[in-house]
Amino acid sequence: MIIILFGAPGVGKGTIAVRLSVEMGMVHVSTGDILREELAKKTDVGEKVREFLDSGLLVPDDIVLDLLKKKMGRDRGRGFVFDGFPRTVDQAKELDGLAAECGQEISHVFNIVVPEDIVVKRLCSRRICPKCGAIYNTEFKPPKKDMVCDVCGSGLVHRSDDRDEVIRVRLHEYGKKTRAVLEYYEKRKLVSQLSGVDGEELFRRISPLVGK
Repeated sequence: MIIILFGAPGVGKGTIAVRLSVEMGMVHVSTGDILREELAKKTDVGEKVREFLDSGLLVPDDIVLDLLKKKMGRDRGRGFVFDGFPRTVDQAKELDGLAAECGQEISHVFNIVVPEDIVVKRLCSRRICPKCGAIYNTEFKPPKKDMVCDVCGSGLVHRSDDRDEVIRVRLHEYGKKTRAVLEYYEKRKLVSQLSGVDGEELFRRISPLVGK
C-alpha cells in the first residue's frame, strides 16, 4: 500500500504521516527528511544537495528520485506514506515506476484542505530547528524551552518566508503548480478530499479508509 498525503504547506501532512507510519507500521517518506539525512551524513550526494540548497535552487528530480528508489528498495516489504511528494506530474509518473519495481501501487491520495487564514496563522507561528529540522509552533506545539529545540538544543528560527504576505503568495503558487498532479490522480479515482482543520478528526477519517 502506498498512501500520498497531498496539500498546501501548513495543512498538517507531516503530523498525520508520522502518526500513520507509527500506528500502521508503514514507512514515512518525506523528501525533505531524506535530503537532510544525506546532508548530515556528508555523503557525496549530500554535498551535491548542499550546492543546490546553498544556491537557493531546487534539488534536481534525478537526485531526489534516486534517493527515493534506494529508500523504497531498503523497505521493500512495507507500505509507504508519502508526505508532500510528488509535486509535479513527471514526479508522479516516476513514482508509479518506483512503486511497480517494489511490487506496489498508489492506493490512496488524500488531499488535505484547510482555509487559507488558518494556514497563514499556523505558518506564522512556525519555528524550525536549523540543525536537525524539527518543527514547532508557538501556539499549537511549543518547545519545552522558549526558542530552543527539544531534540538537539539548538536555537530555533522563524523563517523569513513564514510571514503573512509571503505565505499567501506561496499558497497561490502552490495551487497553480500542483493542480495538474491532483487531476492526474483524480482520473484514476484515487483522491479523497479531507478537511485538515481538526487533526484528530482528520486521522479518524483517514484510518478506516486505509484499513486501520
